[in-house]
This record gives sequence, C-alpha cells and structure tokens, in this order.
Amino acid sequence: MQGRKPDWLKVKIRGGEFSGEVKDILKKYSLNTVCREANCPNRMECFNKRTATFMILGKNCTRNCTFCNVTKAKPEEVDEKEPFNVAQAVDKLELKHAVITSVTRDDLEDGGASHFARVIQEIKKLRKNVTIEVLIPDFKGDKMSLKKVVDAKPDVINHNVETAPGLYKEVRPMAVYQRSLELLNRAKAMDSSILTKSGFMLGLGEKKEDIIQILKDLRKVNCDIVTIGQYLAPSLKHHPVVEYVHPSIFEEYRKIGLKLGFKFVSSSPLVRSSYHAEEALKNKYNIKME
Repeated sequence: MQGRKPDWLKVKIRGGEFSGEVKDILKKYSLNTVCREANCPNRMECFNKRTATFMILGKNCTRNCTFCNVTKAKPEEVDEKEPFNVAQAVDKLELKHAVITSVTRDDLEDGGASHFARVIQEIKKLRKNVTIEVLIPDFKGDKMSLKKVVDAKPDVINHNVETAPGLYKEVRPMAVYQRSLELLNRAKAMDSSILTKSGFMLGLGEKKEDIIQILKDLRKVNCDIVTIGQYLAPSLKHHPVVEYVHPSIFEEYRKIGLKLGFKFVSSSPLVRSSYHAEEALKNKYNIKME
C-alpha cells in the first residue's frame, strides 16, 4: 500500500526554546535518544515538553527487524560513563518521568542488563521523586539478565511484542513472540510491585482477530499497560505499510483492552511506546482509567 498518508497522520511542525535546550543537554552529555534514531513523529512535541527517551548502549543494533529505523551495524563499545551522564541529563531537564531504552545487544554477555541497572541506580541517586521506565530487549530469554533490571527497581518494565506472531518471520525474524510474553510474565513474578507494559503496531498486515489475541495474551501474563500505534515505514527498504488504520478502530481496541483488564491503554495512530508515558503513572501508581 504505502502511498499518501491520511490527514490523521499529519503532524504539525513545532519548534521552540525548550526543544533547543533538550538538544543542548543531550549533546553536552553525548547521549542518544530513540526520538531521533527511530525518527519518531512526536519528537518535537516531546522535546518541547522537556522530555526524551534516552537510548543507551550505542546506536547500532544486533537484530534485523524490518520495521525499525535504528542502524543495523557493528555494535559500539559500551560507554561506562553513560549511566552517570543519563542521570545528569534527567536532573538538568527536571524530568518527572524518565524513559530509558536501548538497541538490542546480543553481543554482550547479559545483553546490557547490568548497564540498564546502573542507569536506574544513578538516576535514583540524583532525583528521588522521578519515576523510571525501562523499555528493554528480550535478553535472549536469560532469566538472570532480566533479574538484574528487576532488582534495580524501575517503576515500569516495558517490552514490546511489536506485532502479531504470524508476522514475526518477516517483521522480527530474530525475535520470538512467546519469549517476549515470558519476559513480561517473569518480570511480574520477580517483583509484582513493578508495572509491566508492552506495545504493538497496526498496519503491518495483521487481522482484527490477531489484535484481540495479542491483547488476551498480554493480559494472561498480567501486563498492566499497553500501547497501540500506526506503523509508518521509515523508508522504501523497510517493511511496507499494508494499511493506514482509521482512528475509530484504534478507539475500538482501546475499549477492548480496558474491558480485558489493562490498567491503562494508549491507542491512536501516533502513539509510540514512550509517547505520553507519564500519563499512565499519574500520582505514581494511581493509574487513571482513560
């Protein structure tokens, strides 16, 4: 399909003083954001709200997902100063909710889990009241790697299933749907006080019954929060957009998700994993049912 985007996907260009300030702080501490690396359509809005999703462990990913704009190349050396630098940026930006993600680092023994833990610990040293969300890779299903992240006690552990299992072969060939569900299940079993979160995209070729099954599967592993957004192909070399899904359909899935028992469902075309992430944590764990 690809082709021309419908009106509901057109994003108003915003600029402003705070977006420049965010960029300056990121540059000062040599930090990457998924906002830029993944070419997120909401990045200017978030920058103007003084928020950003930090991407640790370099810019190069060891996986070959066909939907993603992040660079697939030889992994970079792990920057040992990065946890401290991320904490400094969170402090300088006066964030109330910090989101930390990474490329997948299958080359590292623990997949980068200890690095995630150090980032969480450094942020907590500087800002006691900030809530911390980590969007983690699957660590190849390794329990001890996941435990390192859980033991650092972030407020939210997010891991995206991304799409229906029937599309994994062409969209996420190095990932395993059941392994992703198992990670969410284990995280909740290890520490039930940590909120778990997942997300997926529409428009890759899935059917309605696929979406309902994903939602049911996530609830079976006690996932608390789910995000649903429209897939937008970063280039002609990526997986094509099969369908631009109307906002009314997203609203339908939001209502289905709430009926299934999710504590918070964010579902609309421009939703991304960390877009308005703080809204799901109003008054910390007093989550609004919207």
